[in-house]
Amino acid sequence: MPAPFSADDTARLGETLQEVVADGASPGGVVVAGTAGHGQEVMVAGVVAPECGSQPPSVHTVYDIASLTKVVATWPLVGRAVQDGLIDLDAPIRDSLPVMSGEAPSGEASVRQLITHTSGLRASTRLDHYRGADLPLHELLCREPLEDTPGAHRYINRGYILLGLALTHLHRRPLDQLAADMWGGLGMRSTFYGPVARTSGVAPTEQRLPGAPRIWGAAHDDNAGLMGGVAGHAGVFSTPADLATYAQALLSADESGPLGDWLRSSLVPHAPIEPGLDRGLSWILAAGGSVAYHHGFTGTSLYLAPSTGRYLVICTNAVYYGPARVRLAPLRALALKTISSE
Repeated sequence: MPAPFSADDTARLGETLQEVVADGASPGGVVVAGTAGHGQEVMVAGVVAPECGSQPPSVHTVYDIASLTKVVATWPLVGRAVQDGLIDLDAPIRDSLPVMSGEAPSGEASVRQLITHTSGLRASTRLDHYRGADLPLHELLCREPLEDTPGAHRYINRGYILLGLALTHLHRRPLDQLAADMWGGLGMRSTFYGPVARTSGVAPTEQRLPGAPRIWGAAHDDNAGLMGGVAGHAGVFSTPADLATYAQALLSADESGPLGDWLRSSLVPHAPIEPGLDRGLSWILAAGGSVAYHHGFTGTSLYLAPSTGRYLVICTNAVYYGPARVRLAPLRALALKTISSE
């Protein structure tokens, strides 16, 4: 049965959001705490950004969700392709890409290994190193040697870049169009790949160089930027309201239906990350597998608890002040503790 968050739960989340913003973790942020079919509570702190004046963020503020792209775009699209018989999770990724000539050791990694970060591919991804190359990107990535023995967990973006390229090839349609059709069907009207206009409704991110324009409406991730803002690992923009809609769709999905079946099969541990945390298909699993979550480098997070029907959305632009992980740790830790409690 769904178990709504208590008033104490939402009060603590709201207070902690206020505290991390006051401590300089982010210009502002939004937390949405909801239960599928039973409403939601919204907590807001700070401002969208100093450039936007005193305007506070809202559930309609657009954020660069960074690596939440993996679970909001790539993961569900891979699930659909698996269910449609276009992708075999245990087949090499090269089978889902245009034909390649010659050796392609990284192309032998399976789709399952890529989506669970157990492929052994090189962890560092610098697409700028491929500038001027004659071969297409998928072949350049697949020709790279493995860095580790497949099986151990190591977070690797290039695996999701390959998954995005594979989806484009299999469907003969750009990744952003595939994703837009899916999001539209779920009622997510404010989720899209960038770039987007620089307005006060869009949260700016980082200023990389003194005196240079701040990143605002373009993908914060360099590799996604080099791919035109459309990639399997990053590049999506969304709002707290749309992420809440997405969470509700996942938690309300019929377990015997395609979406519910894909979620259920994705919450099976595939590799340990650290004590108490495992990697499922894309998602990080906690609390004995009863909670799934993922973070975005820019300061975003999405948490699901299928057994209680609860979800939590965190949207901040904490990367506005540089790497966000440490400064957001108190809020993310409380979010995981809160959603994990019965």
